[in-house]
Amino acid sequence: MRKFEIRMIEYDIEVDAAGLHCPLPLLRLKKALKDMRSGEVVRVTATDPAAHLDFGVYSEQTGHEIIEYIRDDERQIFYVQKK
Repeated sequence: MRKFEIRMIEYDIEVDAAGLHCPLPLLRLKKALKDMRSGEVVRVTATDPAAHLDFGVYSEQTGHEIIEYIRDDERQIFYVQKK
C-alpha cells in the first residue's frame, strides 16, 4: 500500500501554461515573477515535457526557488518562490 502526502501550498499568482511549448512556459513564469514581491509564490501549470528542465536551470541561475514540483501523466505543477 502506497501512502501519499497531500499538502496545500498557498500561492499569490497562478499561471496556466498548459498547451504551450518551450520556451513559452518559462517566459510566462518570468513575466509573472517580474511583477511579484520577494517571498511571493507563483503556481505554474505546464504540459511541455521539458518544462522541468527549463524551470530548474532558470531557478539555479536566478535564485528563485522551486518549493514544490508535482508531476502526473500529462502535466507538471511548479510552485516557485521569488527571491
